[in-house]
Amino acid sequence: MLYLKSVIQSKSKVLIIRFSSFGDVTQCLSVPSKLKPYFEEIHWVTREDMSPLLSGHPAITKVFSLEKKKGLKGLFELIHQLRQEKYSHIYDAHNNLRSRLISWFLTPPLALDRFFDAPLLIRKSQKRWKRFLLFQLRKNIYRMPFSGQRDLLEPLSNWGIDESLPPTPQFFVSTQAHDKITSLLKEKNFSQFIALGPSAAFELKRWPLDYWKTLIHLFPKEKFVVLGGPTDHFLQELVAIDPSRVLNLAGETNFQETGAVVALSKALVVNDTGILHIGEQLGKSTIALMGPAPFGFPSRPTTKIMELYLSCRPCSKHGQGPCVNEKYQRCLVDITPELVQLELQRILAGV
Repeated sequence: MLYLKSVIQSKSKVLIIRFSSFGDVTQCLSVPSKLKPYFEEIHWVTREDMSPLLSGHPAITKVFSLEKKKGLKGLFELIHQLRQEKYSHIYDAHNNLRSRLISWFLTPPLALDRFFDAPLLIRKSQKRWKRFLLFQLRKNIYRMPFSGQRDLLEPLSNWGIDESLPPTPQFFVSTQAHDKITSLLKEKNFSQFIALGPSAAFELKRWPLDYWKTLIHLFPKEKFVVLGGPTDHFLQELVAIDPSRVLNLAGETNFQETGAVVALSKALVVNDTGILHIGEQLGKSTIALMGPAPFGFPSRPTTKIMELYLSCRPCSKHGQGPCVNEKYQRCLVDITPELVQLELQRILAGV
């Protein structure tokens, strides 16, 4: 393409805007690697607490962080910083009010100094009409299968860049995090283990806790490391099964350390949550338990998607519900621990 050639020749500077969430930012980590051959510098704007997810990515030149506590004042301070960079291209991968404000102030007419060298802007569509049809009228006109990473890469076609996934890893564990977790696991005698991600932002997306307990019982010779957030106190119930085989690190690890745990594991079994996408971007063998939500679906062959095809799925954007099936949470309840056991056995056997 002629346009693509002009990008390569100009060695331009591009800005990616994606503030949150954990899972979305992690999926978006494939974007810089796709842009790398065509741009001299790749900058990224994210929320301050998400910036560790970008740490060490070789395709990212600079990260700008937005502090939530600074509010609108902090946003305009950030915009002032970004205006000094003179970007040739902007990819708004978030498409919310904050990201639109940034792009408006970096492009004409609000950027009065950029009329003759205005940056080329692309924006990830929210596809609100398709979303309305899906959730309100049960008519699915989305491109299938669902793929979170593909949806983030798709807008790059406007710049002549294809949507194929770059090879793993696209999440990069720091030496500090790796060494800290390696030392901790050695101390606890957990050098060989399976990682579990039994939590999720919404309860409806969680495979039943009793199923996780059963899964642990089905592998009496295996050890398990449990990952989650600081409020996931219910996960301590899994330790009671056998403290010598189950280590609960929920709330004890940051993003980088969580990545180190996943990287060191034999396999990952996880709900539809951010930890799933860390597994994906590391290229780790992963079992994804997909329930009510459609937009965080994994995309790599290293991930085995386990799901049920029901007329009520998907029922909500984030999995917040309500569940409308006559059997509550059937989309996950009918994925039995024995079915997951079979898939996990295949992974452990290298099949």
